Amino acid sequence: MLFKKEFDVSTKNGVVMGNGKVSFQSVKLNVHCFVVDGVLIDTGSQSLEKEFKPFFLQQEVDQVMITHYHEDHTGCASYLQNQGKTIYMNELYIDCCEKKADYPLYRRLFWGKRQPFKAEPIGETFTSKSATWDVIPTPGHAEDHLAFLNRQTGQLFTGDLYCQERTKVVLREESIPTLIESLQRVLMYDFDEVYCCHAGYLEKGRRQLERKLHYLLEIQDRILQLHAEGKREEEITHIIFPKKYPITRFSMGEWSSLHIIRSVINESLKRTAT
Repeated sequence: MLFKKEFDVSTKNGVVMGNGKVSFQSVKLNVHCFVVDGVLIDTGSQSLEKEFKPFFLQQEVDQVMITHYHEDHTGCASYLQNQGKTIYMNELYIDCCEKKADYPLYRRLFWGKRQPFKAEPIGETFTSKSATWDVIPTPGHAEDHLAFLNRQTGQLFTGDLYCQERTKVVLREESIPTLIESLQRVLMYDFDEVYCCHAGYLEKGRRQLERKLHYLLEIQDRILQLHAEGKREEEITHIIFPKKYPITRFSMGEWSSLHIIRSVINESLKRTAT
């Protein structure tokens, strides 16, 4: 298999952004990491370690903060630890990251094999050279997902909370109702600039997160309405998301529009039962 790789560096309002890209046929994936005030946020993927290493070496990094355990965000953590960097993350997946990674073949092909690393549990806040940061729990995409807000600059780093406004496919483990709650939580904070690990810098970031929340609420209401009419999950998926996406076939269903429908219905049934 011939995978094409690219890497570019840019700076926005004091934030240095490294963006690695991997593509194979019609499937194209990318991931950012960010450096600001001595803090590195996420580490990119192991498959792009060769591309990320010069970027890391050119930056002044005092500490490494991980938004969540997925391999495209933790892939170079082992390398950075070997360079003497201390890594912090949600304690929920510290033990998992100390072991050999176990995830499907297509993810290993795109993102490489994440090596074990040791991390310290992150607190509710942390400090950098000139700022205090809020650590905001934002599960939904992943159970351990966090967002980081620089109180001094109003810059919010959202990991995979945003990715794109109109979400069409999600991982099997994702929960749309939980993601909605996380968006509502983060919007209670004072910020404007947003840095997303896949979309990069979001101009008028608060407004873009608000639009994503509105979209997900509308989708959730429509799913529940169709479910109340007696339609099956597959029927609802075809009505709301009629298009087939290459990642669904390539991932053998781990990424699918069906998971959006299923997470909304399952959460609704769970809440009704309690």
